[in-house]
Amino acid sequence: VQLQASGGGLVQPGGSLRLSCAASGSNIIINIMAWYRQTPGSQRELVARYTRRASGDRIEYAESVRGRFTISKDNAENTMYLQMNSLTPEDTAVYYCMENIWRANTGSVDYWGRGTQVTVSS
Repeated sequence: VQLQASGGGLVQPGGSLRLSCAASGSNIIINIMAWYRQTPGSQRELVARYTRRASGDRIEYAESVRGRFTISKDNAENTMYLQMNSLTPEDTAVYYCMENIWRANTGSVDYWGRGTQVTVSS
């Protein structure tokens, strides 16, 4: 399984970006889909997360992005997105996608995509 993240770039304050993360592989069950971000000298922090549950997906957001960012997914394409609106310089970071994926031969494993840089600057 590989995760391919894309969509980062340079945007002005108040602007928007959409990140994508596509998972390769067949016969997989995705239990968790999440976006994290990290700035130099800081720990990686959770931005948004889908948790698959029998009663329905649970969606969580960091307080700092709630109301501005939206996580979504396309189950058919094994792809998730992060729509980021009203961006501020404080959102500047390397963004990583992470998925907890179950396969018959490995069980549940966390996979990380390569980071994509988001820079918010005028």
